[in-house]
Amino acid sequence: MVEWILSEGLTDYDTAVAFMEDRAAKIAKGEAEECIWLVEHAPLYTAGTSAKSDDLTDPDRFPVYESKRGGQYTYHGPGQRVAYVMLNVGKRGHDVRKFVQQLEQWVINTLDEFNLKGEIRCGRVGVWVERPDKPKTITGQTAEDKIAAIGIRLRKWVSFHGISINVEPDLEHFTGIVPCGITEYGVTSLVDMGLPVEMSDLDVALHRQFAPIFGDSPAPVELPAELLNDVDA
Repeated sequence: MVEWILSEGLTDYDTAVAFMEDRAAKIAKGEAEECIWLVEHAPLYTAGTSAKSDDLTDPDRFPVYESKRGGQYTYHGPGQRVAYVMLNVGKRGHDVRKFVQQLEQWVINTLDEFNLKGEIRCGRVGVWVERPDKPKTITGQTAEDKIAAIGIRLRKWVSFHGISINVEPDLEHFTGIVPCGITEYGVTSLVDMGLPVEMSDLDVALHRQFAPIFGDSPAPVELPAELLNDVDA
C-alpha cells in the first residue's frame, strides 16, 4: 500500500527534504510504506543538479535551495501543488525511464480530468499545454506553456522529490529564474487557462489517477480521512 499524506498550510522546504530522505531510507530497508506527500511551499527557488548559475536571474528575490534532484532551476510557491513521490522503483522494475514516463502520464491523466490536454516534448522536461490564444512562434507553431515540472532523485532505488503542478501560483514569481533552463516558452496554470480549479479538486484527481498508472489498488473517488494528516504544516 502507498500512504498518502496531505499537509495544510506551507511546509518548510528543509523539513520536507529531511522527511523525504528519512522516509526513502526506511522504504529501502523495508521499514516503511511507500508514500505520496502533497504540500505547498512558501516562495522559493530550487537548483537541481544541472542548474546553471546564469539561469538564476534574481538571486535575492526568494530563498534559493541547492537540491539533489535532477533538472535545473524551478520555482515553488503558494498555489502550486507539489507531490513528493517516495516509491520503490526497484520493486517496480528497476526501470528509471519507465518511471519518469509514468510520472509524466500521471500528470497528463490528472489534467485530462479538467479537460486540459497535457503533452510532453522531446528535449523539454515537464508537461506542456498549447496556447492557441497566444501569438504563434516565429516558426509558425502554436505557442505552448509549461504547467507542470518533474524532478526526481533515486537512492537505493527509492525515489524522492517528484512533481509540481501549477494550480494558481503567482506566475510573475517564475521570472526570477529561467524555468528548467528553457527561455523560448512561458509558464501557465490551471486558473490561468481559465479553469476554476481548487487545490482540493486537483488532489482528488491526483489520487484517483495514481492507481491506473502505478498499478496499486484502486483509489477512492474522494480523498479518505487519512489524507488529512498534518505533517509539519
